[in-house]
Amino acid sequence: MIILAATPIGNLGDASTRLVEALSDATVIASEDTRTTSKLLNALGIENRPRLIALHDHNETTKSPEIIELAKVQDVLVLSDAGMPTVSDPGFHLVEAAAAAGVQITVIPGPSAVITALAVAGLPTDRFTFEGFLPRKSGERTSVFRELARESRTMVFFESPNRIAESLADARDELGAERLAAVCRELTKMYEEVKRGSLAELADWAADGVRGEIVLVIGGATAATLTLEDGLVEVQRLVADGMRLKEASTQVAEETGLSKRELYQAALSSRLT
Repeated sequence: MIILAATPIGNLGDASTRLVEALSDATVIASEDTRTTSKLLNALGIENRPRLIALHDHNETTKSPEIIELAKVQDVLVLSDAGMPTVSDPGFHLVEAAAAAGVQITVIPGPSAVITALAVAGLPTDRFTFEGFLPRKSGERTSVFRELARESRTMVFFESPNRIAESLADARDELGAERLAAVCRELTKMYEEVKRGSLAELADWAADGVRGEIVLVIGGATAATLTLEDGLVEVQRLVADGMRLKEASTQVAEETGLSKRELYQAALSSRLT
């Protein structure tokens, strides 16, 4: 089978007993960076020296068939450099192809920068969306934030310390200066820091420079930040996708806190104009 295994995102003490056992018993490991895997084995005091296969963004498509064939006759452990494979890391295409080939897939759960940041951000956790890495270019980032302006769920992003100040400024301009957010830096490491505040406050704070690995968590839009016009656009989109008007109005009302009756009436009126 294929075994997806989460590795520490900073603190080696977060390596689970199951992970250590799997690393000790593995005969084949497919990993994002084989050098990082070798360092992990040494750091955990594991003497086992399995066959290491590089599996990264540039070769995953071509390497997956080889790994799947191996997994048909023996266990193959799959690692990313830190955290859970497939989550903004290599592994998705391998899992997709393995599932199609009927190869069993299991997981050794563990550290995740997404869930860790969400837990400490101090923002709603009942519903959230993970948006991965933000685009490098400001224009593309602005478009992403503009598309997410009406998103009511808490949003989680990965970002480089070199661009976090610019990204916060773009988010402030598109989502509103008072939108609450948190910058989670160096999670689980010695210099872990969680800076909470409005996007305007965080953009000012980051202007002097921020170091370390960054996870950005931004609160979703609320009734206070959404207008009836915003809600109407979402209702019209759902209706265009095939949903009945009454159901679309109900869904948007539940997601945003806007009035279902006002959304329904506004949608009816828009049809008559």
